[in-house]
Amino acid sequence: MYKPEFLSLKCVALGLCLSLSQGMLATRALAFDPSAGVNKESRPFDLFKFGFLSYKEGRKDDAIEAYRYAAEKGHTGSRWALANMYADGDGVPENDLEAFKIYSEIASEGIEPGSEDTGFFANALIALAGYYTRGIPDSPVRADLSQARQLYFQAASTFGIPQAQFELARMMLSGEGGASNVHQAKKWLNRAQKNGHAGAMGLLGNIIFQEGQSARGLAMMTAALDNCSPKDRPWLQEMQEQAFSLASEKDRRSAVSMTAKMKGGVN
Repeated sequence: MYKPEFLSLKCVALGLCLSLSQGMLATRALAFDPSAGVNKESRPFDLFKFGFLSYKEGRKDDAIEAYRYAAEKGHTGSRWALANMYADGDGVPENDLEAFKIYSEIASEGIEPGSEDTGFFANALIALAGYYTRGIPDSPVRADLSQARQLYFQAASTFGIPQAQFELARMMLSGEGGASNVHQAKKWLNRAQKNGHAGAMGLLGNIIFQEGQSARGLAMMTAALDNCSPKDRPWLQEMQEQAFSLASEKDRRSAVSMTAKMKGGVN
């Protein structure tokens, strides 16, 4: 069984045991529709499916209850779904510490090679890295940039997740959680942008621009801006506009022609 070898003792102490809050697996009657043929004694996957369909239909109370029973039976996907709901305050009061505990439990168990739980495991690593990047106020979870960088590295290298590759590169550029390494950061950004991460393309373009490849760097930033997610738009736009103001007219014209060719490679 694959185990995440570098999860720290801090992470283990805080999260190895799934500590669903008191009363989660409550004695109250299950709110499931009897006609659905699903109850707390059903198989974990059946509970998970019922929870997923309930969530899609807006019945979040049913979804949460189904996920909780499935999670108690060890179903990884249900644990992951519960953790997301706590992290987002989606159908339950927002509780980052509870989400952290559940993500940690998933990460501590590891996965079998080729397991259907691979996606849940990898995304739990990324969620934990995010918590270690910023910490959780009024809790034992403190910011630990070294731990965050290690977790991003595992998700980036073992599972090839573009977001993890991007976050790892950003930490390498700034020297967060370890030594600064521009050369390695560029490699991770290149991998991420080849996997469709627009933010990685823009950040790599900015590095290239600063290294003297003005037209190509500006083109990459422009293409990334045209394809980025809404949350990445503000910093990408600021970076692209600054580069545009510094570029020569010749480089701007060259960048325009390059941009059209690059857009097709970014999702």
